[in-house]
Amino acid sequence: MSDAALGQFAYRLKRIYGNSTDVDALANDLLRVCQNYVEANQRTLLQVPTSADSPRWSEQDVILITYGNSIQAPGEVPMQTLAKFLSERLSGTVNAVHILPFFPYSSDDGFSVIDYRQVNPEWGTWDDVASIAASFDLMADLVINHCSRENLWFVDYIGNHEPYSEYFIEVDPSTDVSLVTRPRNTPLLTPVHTHRGVRHVWATFSEDQIDLNFANPKVLLEFIQIYLFYIERGARFIRLDAVAFLWKQIGTRCLHLPQTHEVVKLLRDVVNFVAPEVVVITETNVPVVENLSYFGESDEAHMVYQFGLPPLVLHALNRGNSSFISDWADSIPVLPKGCTYLNFTASHDGIGVRPVEGILPEREVQDLIDCMHRFGGFVSMKANSDGSESPYEINITLFDACMGTRRGVDHFQVQRFLCSQAIMLAMQGIPALYIHSFTASANDLAHVEQTGRTRSINRKVWDKDELEYLLSNSVTAQAEVFHELSRMIRIRRKQPAFSPDARQDVVKINSDVFILKRTSVDASQRIYAISNVTERILKLPLAALGFLENGLMDILALEPTTLIDELVLYPYQTVWLTQSV
Repeated sequence: MSDAALGQFAYRLKRIYGNSTDVDALANDLLRVCQNYVEANQRTLLQVPTSADSPRWSEQDVILITYGNSIQAPGEVPMQTLAKFLSERLSGTVNAVHILPFFPYSSDDGFSVIDYRQVNPEWGTWDDVASIAASFDLMADLVINHCSRENLWFVDYIGNHEPYSEYFIEVDPSTDVSLVTRPRNTPLLTPVHTHRGVRHVWATFSEDQIDLNFANPKVLLEFIQIYLFYIERGARFIRLDAVAFLWKQIGTRCLHLPQTHEVVKLLRDVVNFVAPEVVVITETNVPVVENLSYFGESDEAHMVYQFGLPPLVLHALNRGNSSFISDWADSIPVLPKGCTYLNFTASHDGIGVRPVEGILPEREVQDLIDCMHRFGGFVSMKANSDGSESPYEINITLFDACMGTRRGVDHFQVQRFLCSQAIMLAMQGIPALYIHSFTASANDLAHVEQTGRTRSINRKVWDKDELEYLLSNSVTAQAEVFHELSRMIRIRRKQPAFSPDARQDVVKINSDVFILKRTSVDASQRIYAISNVTERILKLPLAALGFLENGLMDILALEPTTLIDELVLYPYQTVWLTQSV
């Protein structure tokens, strides 16, 4: 099996580096890294086909997204507070937890990593991470594109100490970099005072987040060791943060370059041989077709983020019109074998608008942005190659984004928000819910003022006692959302038609409703997930619908409800109709 691994590694490394490095020696180094992992963990080096038939996921998989310090209690380590909250409130509801970067950091709430192998001591220890991983599948971030300028690698780069003197990308400031795709409106090159004088280094996201030089094989090998270290520490899911920007080549967009895809495939090769249960996820906030390219030919990412979903769900509910989300969902290609989507409507980042390029007309996007401004949100901009700027993402909590429609604020905020979650839960893939969706968090403008960053609006840190009080008080929005969302998830987890591998079809009847038909792999169950995206009561005669029949039961109803003659949908109501059992 070692020979097979060695051959595959050499093949992949050749596609990355060509003749610029000794591929055979590098493949042997990589094999030794994998063998060290295998020996340390008493595992067997296996060759697992990239289209392995063993199930990686099921309808039971539901992921919580949270920071390690999103909930705090006086005198208590935040990750221990999080562990208690998970055990007391979410056991049996979610089975996996994505703890956003929990390493020492200097900015961007964790995404500017100072030390990849340590836990932020203000949040906890590796033992605290292990405690959570013992009860929930763990998702960890491999912040692979860049590191903090306070990282010791960069300190050694400044001091011109090998091997770190070649860990970063120097560019002459007179170089034309206008073609480079920018997710921010900050300068691409940042000046740094080094022992060799002032150097300009590549910094895609900020002057504190310095891009790493993957053209140097030592950087790649370093990150594969970190990758295996996270798996050793209990990670079942590995999220490749901002991976689309990984490889740089002047004269190109420096986005989705072939070498970037080959690096992701190499990471897939590594787990195929040493940890086949691990799921590799790419995070690429880009237009839909570009995003889907990270499936490769079932040999790259196991999962990709469904970035088109958040803006399209919000647009449908804000506009009272399902046409665009229905057309988009109907056009989603059939999933490659062994691949699925990570579905989400909210995360630590904003609601991206790049993924709807070519799907929503510019006027619709601008109208949505204008409405989110009225609801207290902000918009982050990106730089374009012609020197102009354009919207990149909307910064707002999803709960407050649902406080009204384009006509203004109304009293349907909770219903509209729950509808957004019901749509997401019905989509093909694995659902991932942000902690601030569970807690119906409002815009945290005080946090924005404190940090000076608009993204902080959606990164509230809850006091545990305050949160518990709100969740225990039945008249609060937090209690209503938390309990209803938890109930929906527990129902979902029992339905084979909601398996990530179950078939998805879109049914179009009019723009008032969004309808998905899900059919289980063995065809034993079908579910019609029907959402009213308007503030009106809809009465739909079965005879006019045609695709529904009497006897279907709404499994989302508080009491079993069987469909007879007519389907009545209240404002923003979702029904999950299935055969009576």
